[in-house]
Amino acid sequence: MKDLPPEAMEQVAAYFQALAEPTRLRILNLLRGGEHNVGFLAQQCGYTAANVSKHLSLLTKQGLVARESRGNCVYYRIDDPAVYALCDLVCGSIASRFEREAQHRALFSSNAS
Repeated sequence: MKDLPPEAMEQVAAYFQALAEPTRLRILNLLRGGEHNVGFLAQQCGYTAANVSKHLSLLTKQGLVARESRGNCVYYRIDDPAVYALCDLVCGSIASRFEREAQHRALFSSNAS
């Protein structure tokens, strides 16, 4: 982020904002397995197709996913595979933090006994 102009910082913030919603993370995770249409994604997420379409529209706008029309269906796929590296990095960091906290709690509960 060093030396980025303010306009680029706004784009970075919008990218992270797109990732800041659990439903969009679920959609991205489903797209890890390959491209899918809105109906499949909605069914897997437990939301309406209209709701999932709104999330996909934002993810497309941010360049995270790409869409392709085929007949009456629109299929979505990952357009920025770097998003998985970023998410895996963050998830790994959070998992490590939870593990340290669990070890810390276990240490104190064994000392209290």
